[in-house]
Amino acid sequence: MVAQIDSLYLKSRPLKALKRLISYGLFEGRPLTTRGRWVNPLVFFLFSILQHVPRTRRVEKPVFIVGTGRSGTTLLGILLSMHKEVGYLNEPKALWYAIHPGEDIIGSYSDGDACYRLDASDADQRCVDSAHKLFGAYLRIIGATKVVDKYPELVFRVPFVRAIFPDAKFIFLTRNGYDTSASINKWSKHKGRSMGYETHDWWGKNGRKWKILIDQVAVGDPDLGPLVETLRYLTDHVVMATVEWILSMREGLAMRTLFPENVVMLRYEDLTADPRMKLTELLRFCDLQDDPVFMRYSIGKIRPSSGYKRYYLPDFLRSAFDRVMADLGYL
Repeated sequence: MVAQIDSLYLKSRPLKALKRLISYGLFEGRPLTTRGRWVNPLVFFLFSILQHVPRTRRVEKPVFIVGTGRSGTTLLGILLSMHKEVGYLNEPKALWYAIHPGEDIIGSYSDGDACYRLDASDADQRCVDSAHKLFGAYLRIIGATKVVDKYPELVFRVPFVRAIFPDAKFIFLTRNGYDTSASINKWSKHKGRSMGYETHDWWGKNGRKWKILIDQVAVGDPDLGPLVETLRYLTDHVVMATVEWILSMREGLAMRTLFPENVVMLRYEDLTADPRMKLTELLRFCDLQDDPVFMRYSIGKIRPSSGYKRYYLPDFLRSAFDRVMADLGYL
């Protein structure tokens, strides 16, 4: 589905479908593993114009959905996109690359050095001005008052984002490690492809994302740090996804401890078990008004989550995996 628009989306709020298409076509860019990458030069041309004009709209309390991909972040983003106040961006990596060129861990737009983590010191004045101009222009163009940006890897960049938007809110969405890792493996098998001498899959261009994750994040983890030489040469996508899940979940838990007023944790399983209650709580956290159309659409989209299926994990990951599962309330 283009821009995640289906018949229920069109029926619920037709104008929202147009806004999603604008977001999809003009602001998100097309990353490495997607079609339509011909549009990227037009997207960056638009950004270059917007970055050189005065700010057109104040960006207040933007909301960022973070965690690990394939954990329900897309579903939650699409639900929130239906809210009457929201302008929704689905992993706008092109936009963030325009703000900070070192953020492209996938290799969609650059082969240069990239940082899995970005902190407050990386948000210089150029980054701050650029982010406010681009996000502000986005709100003005689509006629929204609140940005919701779904970009899971921003879990490693919360201090960076807060330096740009001090009043930002973060929804740290979790899903049990078995289902998340299995879903990543399935995605990479179905959407990964060889392009000449290059492989493009979940792990970026020729494993670029994986290499950066191990070299910059895993190396500092108390459990995984001593294993980096083993981790570098993993090829099983389920095991690799488990490593990403462990590191992402630990980062999210740390951010929730550091910024308890700005980061809320939501388990995907709780959202699907009682969507009305959990979404009502989220609206309060995000400073969004009650919206019957949004709630009706969300209830119609959410399906109960089935129990997770266990799979074999190598012994060197088992203890770290189980500890994170317990910290998240799954064990």
